[in-house]
Amino acid sequence: MDLSICSFSFHRLLAAGKQDIFKYITDCKELGCTLLDPWNAHLAELKDGDSVLFAGHNPDQAHLSAVDEVYVDQVKGAAEVAGLPFGCIAVDGAHIYEADPEVREANRAKAYRWISIAQTLKARQVRIDSGGPAELPDDVLAIIVDGYNDVIKYAADRGVEVLIENHWGPSPIPENLVRILDSVEGLGLLFDTNNWADGMQEKGWQMCAKYARATHVKTFQFDAAGNEPSVDIPKAMHYLLDAGYNGAWGIESCPTDGDEYTGARKTIELIHRVLNA
Repeated sequence: MDLSICSFSFHRLLAAGKQDIFKYITDCKELGCTLLDPWNAHLAELKDGDSVLFAGHNPDQAHLSAVDEVYVDQVKGAAEVAGLPFGCIAVDGAHIYEADPEVREANRAKAYRWISIAQTLKARQVRIDSGGPAELPDDVLAIIVDGYNDVIKYAADRGVEVLIENHWGPSPIPENLVRILDSVEGLGLLFDTNNWADGMQEKGWQMCAKYARATHVKTFQFDAAGNEPSVDIPKAMHYLLDAGYNGAWGIESCPTDGDEYTGARKTIELIHRVLNA
């Protein structure tokens, strides 16, 4: 079983200067991960902690500039020393749809850059958001489909798979997410257990589990028994298993108490209990 932690799980540590990409790698090793799933803020040039927090809470407005090739090579070397390959890089700030064609073009260049970084790191996947309004009118869908077709070709030529996530814009609405996935050949899903529109969580699990190529098992809090009381993680995981999911179990813990290491550990323990039940 492959296990990973999206580095957004440690975004407060990153913002506080207590974790960088190199400590993320060693932390993942110590926590028992078999893959690395960095959020691109861990690979970006960040001026201060506030910019990390802003990017984390505003993915549609994130301005994350990639580091240079020398730094990327250093990251690659650190991962090799740890014996951990890269899984999925979650990219903010390079989404497909913007109403302004010039902004779309700028985002496309950013997507290419992050895909090239994924190639250097030998990452399996990149998450690139669709962008766009929640309603997903046909003209917006057409632009999204065209954009994904372009980045998928660019990525495929470099051995990288492109994923969409139920994250923001139209993608938290299950029907819209399925429309996009069914319209784009070669597009996979980063299945987040929590990021669904109000009242649509289980519908999202039911409709979209079959498309999953990676996961964010999202947790916020734990009771005395080590379960997540606000979301039925075992049920979400069983939808995935019943759909034949055999990819990595990726974690995105967002602890309400701010203890990011404990949140990650408890999420790992919960996943193991579900899979071993």
